[in-house]
Amino acid sequence: MTADLATMTGIDAPTGLLIGGEWSTGKSGVLPVLNPATEDVLAEVADASPQDALEAVGAAAAALPAWSATAPRQRAECLRRAYELMTGRAEQLARLMVLENGKALRDARGEILYAAEFFRWYAEEAVRIDGHLSTAPSGANRIMVLRQPVGVSYMITPWNFPAAMATRKIGPALAAGCTVVLKPAKETPLSALAVAAILAEAGVPDGVVNVVPTNKPGPMTEAVLADPRVRKLSFTGSTEVGRMLLKQAADYVTNCSMELGGNAPFLVFDDADVDAAVDGAVLAKMRNGGEACTAANRFYVHEKVADEFSAKLSARLAGLKVGPGLEEGVDLGPLVNADTRAKVSDLVDSATGDGAKVLTGGHAPDRAGYFYQPTVLDGVPPAAGILSEEIFGPVAPIVRFSDPQEAIALANDTEYGLVSYLYCGDLARALRTAEALEAGMVGINRGVVSDPAAPFGGVKQSGLGREGAHEGLLEYTETKYLAVDW
Repeated sequence: MTADLATMTGIDAPTGLLIGGEWSTGKSGVLPVLNPATEDVLAEVADASPQDALEAVGAAAAALPAWSATAPRQRAECLRRAYELMTGRAEQLARLMVLENGKALRDARGEILYAAEFFRWYAEEAVRIDGHLSTAPSGANRIMVLRQPVGVSYMITPWNFPAAMATRKIGPALAAGCTVVLKPAKETPLSALAVAAILAEAGVPDGVVNVVPTNKPGPMTEAVLADPRVRKLSFTGSTEVGRMLLKQAADYVTNCSMELGGNAPFLVFDDADVDAAVDGAVLAKMRNGGEACTAANRFYVHEKVADEFSAKLSARLAGLKVGPGLEEGVDLGPLVNADTRAKVSDLVDSATGDGAKVLTGGHAPDRAGYFYQPTVLDGVPPAAGILSEEIFGPVAPIVRFSDPQEAIALANDTEYGLVSYLYCGDLARALRTAEALEAGMVGINRGVVSDPAAPFGGVKQSGLGREGAHEGLLEYTETKYLAVDW
């Protein structure tokens, strides 16, 4: 299938396992990759076994001493070259992503540029791994603090951002001097493999980056986490799976970073600029077709502006063009698979059963592919089941409120705490509200919060640690204290 992919995208995407700098077929046969827009098999990639993954761990462990001893500037130059190669091939990589993920080409183009930025950012951060020196309060000695690479890092990435979630983990790990074993989602391995090939071309030594797609993630991860050479687990995915991984990692006291689920509230106060709020809502809800942990999941709108907001949002979403992501002018591609579409459909049916009114959408179109129409639900009761679920689709449920304190309480009434959005005309009021919202990130009069230079992560059961920014680099380091007397 590689030749066909090259014809369709202009890029020769690898389909093997990358272990120790070699592309191999693995020991478990092949893993079919479906095109969500057609439901047809797009390609077949090597399906890694637990033994393949352990060989990748061995390759990463063998490469670790030399890579961690490499000058920070040299590591930075590899990442910088990878950034330049990715941006130079952005169109081809975006088209590859559309084919395996389904998202609209516009969203895929945005993701590739966003993904590449993590390589540029951590190329700059690689030379800024600093410690500190101080005098002990007693005056008896000096306190010297160093930052050293945590070691071999096992990374599990999701299907919804197959390039960006890989670079957001690989970039800081390589900058810190770690080596990695990446397990991409079985739905979208091609983008991760293409990124790994670019890193090799950029000069990253053999064994520093290894990629092992698999259709059997449970046995593989269990084997990898039981290997004492693995000292870091970085996972992006559901809270449910994150809990299980934390239990496994606890047996070996493995350093963990967890970017888990979200249930983002989007608050619109009575003094908000409604047109700006609608613009922000379209971004926060429809970016990536709603298949994002940062997607606005619950809309709490003040009753004074609710009619205007719901009407304008419905008009915007009803005007979106739905179709295969590579078609001209398409705004919304298919969902990633049949299970995701079925879940979205069930949540909409549940909401209407609870009394919500469908303003637009509310059904899947009659066509091949895992499509679902952009949907706005108004008059959703505050206790409706759809508000407690991460929708992961193009559905916007609107709850009307009269008391801002009630809206804040409803926004916080969830086990999640990744991101919140707030539209408010009074900045002081907005800042007070942002402090009261239980979330690791808050967008104030903005529908997008993600930035490689900003610390990304949540509170409560939305995760542990931060990705991006300088904090993301420190996640791949250990602190060492030296007591020195001179």
